[in-house]
Amino acid sequence: MQIKRVKFEIFGQVQGVGFRPFIYKLVTQLSLKGFVKNNQNGVELEVEGLDANISKFETLLHSELPPLARIDKLQKTEKKQKNYTTFEIIQSTNTLDATSKTALISPDIATCSECLNDIKNTKKYLNYFATNCTNCGPRYSIIKTVPYDRVNTSMKRFTMCNSCKDEYKNPLNRRYHAQPISCNSCGPTLNESIKKTADNIKSGKIVAIKGIGGFHIICDANNSEVIKKLREFKHRPSKPFAIMCKDEEQVKEIASMSEKESELLTSKEAPIVILKKNIKNSGKYSKYIAPNIDRIACFLPYTSLHHLLFEHLENPIVATSANLANEPIIIDANMIKEKLSFVEFILDFDREIINGVDDSLLQVVDAKVQMLRLSRGFGPKVIKLPFKSKKKILAVGANAKNAIAFVIDDNIILSPHIGDLGSLKAFEFFQATIETFKRFYDFEPDIIVYDKHPNYETTSWAKQQDKELKEVQHHLAHIYATKAEFALDGNYLGFSFDGTGYGDDGLLWGGEIFLGDKRKYTFKSIKLLGGEKAIKEPRRVALSMLFDRYTLDKVLSLNLELVKSFKKSEVKILHQSYSKNLNAPKSSSVGRMFDAIASFSNLLHFQTYEGEAGLICEQNYKPEITKVFEYKVIDGVIEIEFDVFDKEIVSIYINTLCKIVLDISKQEKKDVILSGGVFQNKTLLELIIKDLKKENIKYYYQQETSINDGGIALGQAYYQVMQ
Repeated sequence: MQIKRVKFEIFGQVQGVGFRPFIYKLVTQLSLKGFVKNNQNGVELEVEGLDANISKFETLLHSELPPLARIDKLQKTEKKQKNYTTFEIIQSTNTLDATSKTALISPDIATCSECLNDIKNTKKYLNYFATNCTNCGPRYSIIKTVPYDRVNTSMKRFTMCNSCKDEYKNPLNRRYHAQPISCNSCGPTLNESIKKTADNIKSGKIVAIKGIGGFHIICDANNSEVIKKLREFKHRPSKPFAIMCKDEEQVKEIASMSEKESELLTSKEAPIVILKKNIKNSGKYSKYIAPNIDRIACFLPYTSLHHLLFEHLENPIVATSANLANEPIIIDANMIKEKLSFVEFILDFDREIINGVDDSLLQVVDAKVQMLRLSRGFGPKVIKLPFKSKKKILAVGANAKNAIAFVIDDNIILSPHIGDLGSLKAFEFFQATIETFKRFYDFEPDIIVYDKHPNYETTSWAKQQDKELKEVQHHLAHIYATKAEFALDGNYLGFSFDGTGYGDDGLLWGGEIFLGDKRKYTFKSIKLLGGEKAIKEPRRVALSMLFDRYTLDKVLSLNLELVKSFKKSEVKILHQSYSKNLNAPKSSSVGRMFDAIASFSNLLHFQTYEGEAGLICEQNYKPEITKVFEYKVIDGVIEIEFDVFDKEIVSIYINTLCKIVLDISKQEKKDVILSGGVFQNKTLLELIIKDLKKENIKYYYQQETSINDGGIALGQAYYQVMQ
């Protein structure tokens, strides 16, 4: 029987995920010899033994992967026999040219069931808040650089006890080379007891608790008084809070759940999932958690600390990111004391968070996942390219919901959510994240890609770098983000609907329809009276639309609540602004149109958070209303002829948008792409999908990456690499 020696080079998510012990177990079963080790690109191994056993090894390598591992590419080379006598797991090497670092960083993962069992039943881990193994626990949040070894993480300062060393060194143990391994004897410690923390929550206090990627601000989800206080302190009058529930059964008391939603909620990524409120059980939580909407955002405990906390709590808890508006999540207790003085109690531990990472947020649309915020559990996210890029590319994304993307070889690596760059702290976090990924991959970009908007901080930053620069229009980047996720090439019919983005003509776009890379259709522009102020006051957008249709005197005589919400003198001043184009920029935005619809229907005249008008319109859609508005298309400009200005306008407008998408799709006879923040409107997207399915029109929308501005960097990167 033939003896062979084969070298495997494996690329993908193969570090810090129990991959080497998995290899060790396979080769032991198959009597193969050789070695396995981490390197800067992934995992390298050699196996020597019977040809049939090597073939079987290769089959099992793909079919029995550990839960967190993913193989993107495998290179196999047959070598001259070496007569190995053992199989060893050997130390990582850093001998490769620094420019070739490509080992992928694993996201942070929720505590696995085996570790939860250890917390309850194994002496050394009994009630230990930082219990983890190779299948779970912190990754991205604690790593400084690759390869993923303890010395390169914030666990470096914690010396393993003999018991942990034994587990760490045993290839057959699930904690073999689990870099954050620790126990009650040797690991990080808490500054306060978990029971004391729970007592503070139950007594109506606002507390801060350190998680994997930052602090949460936490209070009792049943205590309306403390939630009202929290809203005042955070200047957050109505934006929904997420709530963490003890288990899935508690979630079911609060919300209705599909099979897919349940699967996501209990997944190893443990994201926040937006669910439909269970109105019958509304007494199970405060009405101030998610006021005025029929949705509620829920998630489950995802660290050992969370699970131990719920041993002392009966009620669900509000768990919101510890930050000020437009600032990144806080990762240090001293900053909690400095910035969030309303916090009455802090539960901290002494393992440093290297990379802050927020909770991921998603919903289910048409029985498929739709990513709204790609972060903990999912990020960093890798998109494979069908070829190697000749140049290293950095895409810096948008100003809102910022994320950044890096092109290295045949990978686009998308960072976790950074956030809105509306403050100095947020911009510093943006810069720090760039430096983090540069450090991970010894990365220096050949090209920097940015948005056309001249006032974006990302654009200004890009122009200050001494690099080759490329710009990509905002709405085209949305289309390319979808193309990247599905590895699409060629011409598609792309519907790019969002709030606002800078257009090729210098106007504010937001309702654009592309055929290939060229905009073919757009919506008739409306004037945003007062510029940025119109975004916070939907009534201004609605008033502008009335000025389009009627004289000033006629508008003043209309019996509409939105008109009555202004003083007569204010209407006259705004009419002057409209007539003379004074601080009244034009916009073709579908998102701004939704704002106007919310005001016309008397649902919302003042918006306290982004997307509030769209959410409220969505829940007021009535399927029994089938009417659509007439519309016309002249030279590619779509003009809707509104003839209803009461609550029915919500349903009629959504129906009309669906008809426009379907009509143009049938006319253009191309596969369809749907992207941009407006398609976070679940009702709208599901209605459009239903129509496209009926006509057998193929469609794509982002599922694993953010459909909003969090996907802009991905689109910028893919656009550039495909040129």
